[in-house]
Amino acid sequence: MKSMYTDKYKTFLKKMKRARKKAGLTQIQVAKALGETQSYVSKIENGERRIDIIEVQDIAKLYKTKITSLLP
Repeated sequence: MKSMYTDKYKTFLKKMKRARKKAGLTQIQVAKALGETQSYVSKIENGERRIDIIEVQDIAKLYKTKITSLLP
């Protein structure tokens, strides 16, 4: 599957995944906390689903990190 995202967005996704692991959370735990499915989290991390700034804010809060730390 060819990605439609820029290198900066790919960097953002890598930082999101790294932050989740640093927080000691599984995709299932994140999904449950957000009221979503595990596939929702997986699709975000794999670039199959684009997320908006509000979702980024919720995820950053869950990971106990600042949004700016997730940006490329």
